[in-house]
Parts: sequence; structure tokens; C-alpha cells
Amino acid sequence: MTVGFSVTHRRYVPYAHAHYGGNLVDGAYGLALFGDVATDLSIHTDGDESLLAGYSNVEFLAPIQAGDVVEVTATLVRIGNRSRDIEFTARVLCRAAPGRGPSAADVLSPPLVATTAKATVVVAQAAG
Repeated sequence: MTVGFSVTHRRYVPYAHAHYGGNLVDGAYGLALFGDVATDLSIHTDGDESLLAGYSNVEFLAPIQAGDVVEVTATLVRIGNRSRDIEFTARVLCRAAPGRGPSAADVLSPPLVATTAKATVVVAQAAG
């Protein structure tokens, strides 16, 4: 287990997840992705799924929309006895371009940073 270790997931955002006009998804969508990538990171670093104890900071910087390809990264930034601090970033890599056609999409260069967060997870006490 090393500070700086990171795990990244990518996911296509289906249109069924659009919650608001303009095919926007709610902010909780990105937080759910952060929970998934935190679990993956914790399994790799501690052999335990962990429990997310709380967020110390969440910033919604740009919208996530149906038709996006989103990449979420969790990076381990602090290691305590049983707690770990993690920083998260959600980036939009690709976005639907319906004005060009029903299945048109663009690769965003650079990717659009949509959400950032900091959180603490707690891992189970080692049996002993």
C-alpha cells in the first residue's frame, strides 16, 4: 500500500440515467462512481471493500450528461491505522454530438473535469 496509488474506471453514461433537461444526470451519479472506484482501490490496497466514512469536499465543476464517456480516478493520499484519505476526479472523455447525427460523438481534448472530491474510507480491523 503506497500513497499515490490510484485506480481508474471508465463508463458510458446511458440515456436511461438522464434525470434533467438537456440529458443531464444528477450529481449523485458521479458520487456513486466514486464509491465504486474507492471500493476497487481499497480491495487492491487492503484486501477489504472498506466503508466510505464521509466526504470532506465535493465540487461539481461541469455537467455529466447522458451519452458521455466518463473516467473516474481514486488516488490514495493518506494512510492511517484503519482510515485512508482518497482524492477523486471525474472527467468527461467523450460527449454525444446529436446535432451532427443520432449516434455522433466527440472525443474531448482536453477532457472536461466534471467533479472532484476528497473522502475518508475505513477498512476492517485485521483479525488477530
